[in-house]
Amino acid sequence: MSDETGTLDTPAGSSGAAPAGGPHPEPLRFFGTTWVNHDNGYAARRAGVAVGSLAVAVASCLVLRFAYEGIRIADTGSFVTVLIIVMFAICSALAFRNTWDGFGKRHDPQRQASLRGLLAIGFVGSLLAYFFRSFTEAPGEKLHREEYEKAREDYERRTFRRTGNPSKKKRRR
Repeated sequence: MSDETGTLDTPAGSSGAAPAGGPHPEPLRFFGTTWVNHDNGYAARRAGVAVGSLAVAVASCLVLRFAYEGIRIADTGSFVTVLIIVMFAICSALAFRNTWDGFGKRHDPQRQASLRGLLAIGFVGSLLAYFFRSFTEAPGEKLHREEYEKAREDYERRTFRRTGNPSKKKRRR
């Protein structure tokens, strides 16, 4: 802990991987900063995310099934039924793709705001993207690792100290 502020020297969930005063890793949802060194239950968290996202996706599909049954009981007609099924399928596919792409690059905030409703309808696709991505890494780990390593390299380059006295450097003629 720091004596002056009473706060921890390392961010919550980290194992002190970042040098003091250097850049700190950005925590991931459900993982904190355990993705840096794959420690503190990283594998168990990945398994938990996979199981949890699949369980929530299955439960969501059951809820959608009840909604479908309600529409069928209401006898709204086959056009409305097909329209709703197609809407959920398309929105889920778009949400899957958007979430999957978000694991590799940052999204434009304005585009995300405009897609918010569509992504809310296709939430099952986002859950399935989390499920499939957690087999290879923590969802978003690759993007965060690239950004963190670049920030560390930039920090080390900025703080690199030369040895020797530069005024005694031999001049080229």
